[in-house]
Amino acid sequence: MAKEMLKGNEAIAEAAIRAGLEAFFGYPITPQSELLEHMARRMPELGRVFLQAESEVAAINMVYGAACAGVRVMTSTSGPGFSLMQEGLSYIAGSEVPAVVVNIMRGGPGLGNIQPSQGDYFQVTRSAGHGDFHPIVLAPATVQESIDLVTLAFDLAEKYRTLVIVAGDGSIGQMMEPAELPPMRPLRKERPSWALTGAKGREPNVITSLYLGAANLEKLNLRLQEKLARIEANEIRYKEYMTEDAELLLVGFGTAGRVCLSVVQEARDRGIKAGLFRPITLWPFPMQRIAELAERVRGILVVEMNAGQMLHDVREAVEGRTPVRFYGRLGGFIPLPDEILPEVEKLDAETRSKVAVPAR
Repeated sequence: MAKEMLKGNEAIAEAAIRAGLEAFFGYPITPQSELLEHMARRMPELGRVFLQAESEVAAINMVYGAACAGVRVMTSTSGPGFSLMQEGLSYIAGSEVPAVVVNIMRGGPGLGNIQPSQGDYFQVTRSAGHGDFHPIVLAPATVQESIDLVTLAFDLAEKYRTLVIVAGDGSIGQMMEPAELPPMRPLRKERPSWALTGAKGREPNVITSLYLGAANLEKLNLRLQEKLARIEANEIRYKEYMTEDAELLLVGFGTAGRVCLSVVQEARDRGIKAGLFRPITLWPFPMQRIAELAERVRGILVVEMNAGQMLHDVREAVEGRTPVRFYGRLGGFIPLPDEILPEVEKLDAETRSKVAVPAR
C-alpha cells in the first residue's frame, strides 16, 4: 500500500484495527484522545466493540474480562490513567492472558501537563502492576514504527500470553508524517483452548490470579519467571546507527533517540566519531549489546525526556566499562540537537585520552 500522511494516534488505532482488534475499552486523556476518537468511529463501522468506560480503572478491567474470553483487545491512555490501571494490569499478568496497552506519555508527576515526556519509563518497565513481573515494552520513534510495533504487540501478547505495552511520548501521538498501513487481517474465527467460552461439552477452564496457598502462588511465579527468561532470550529489539567505528555512543529511545540521530550526524561533521544506540524493547532491555559496545567506546551519553530513568539500565549494562553521562529535559520539553551536541563535545574532551578499541 502507498504511504499517506498519518497522525501518530490515529495511525496506531488504525494499525490495531487492521491487526484484528476485536474490542477496545478506554477513557479519553490528552495527548492520546485522538486514538480513542478514531476507535469510536471505526470499530462500530466494522461491527466490533468500542466502549468508553467511566474511568481508566473500569477500562482496564473490561480489557481483563475480554482477554479472559480470548478476544483480541486493547486500551490506550497516558500517565495519570496508566497509574490508575495498575491493579488491573497486575491481574492480567497473574492470569496470563494476552492484552495490549498503549501509553502515550505526558509530563508529570501529578496531572502535570499535556506535553510529551518519557517520565513513565519506570512505571512501564518496573511497576506495571505489583509482584514479580515485567510486561513486554515497545518504544516507537516514528509513526511508521508505531504502526509496526502495535501490530507486533498483539502477536507477542498472544505468543506468550502476556501483557504488552506500546510506550510512546506525546510527540509520537501528535506528529504527522508519511507512513504505510498494513492490509486488514481477517478476524479470528476460533477462540484459544484456554479461553472462557462456556463449558458446554468440555471441562470448565479456570482463569484466576488468586492463589491463597504460598506453594501454588510460588509455582505460578516460577512459571512466569521461566516465561520472562524466554522473552529475554528471543524478543530483544534495537537499532544502531554508525556504531561500527564509533568512539562515543549516544543512547536514547523514542523521540529522544530520534533527536540523537541528528546529533550523531552533526558530531560527525565536526570530526567526532559518534554513534547511536536506540532501544526498541525497553523490557527486555538490550543489556548484552550495550555491554559489548561499552567495551570499545570512550564514553556513553544517555539522553531522555525525564530525570534519568533508562540511565539506570544503561549503567547496569555498562558495569563501569566506560564513563556514562546523562542529559535530560523535564516537564514536557524535547531536547534539541543544539542542546545535546555541547554535551557530546564535553564528553569527547573528557575522554579523549582513552583509546577506543577497534570493532571486532
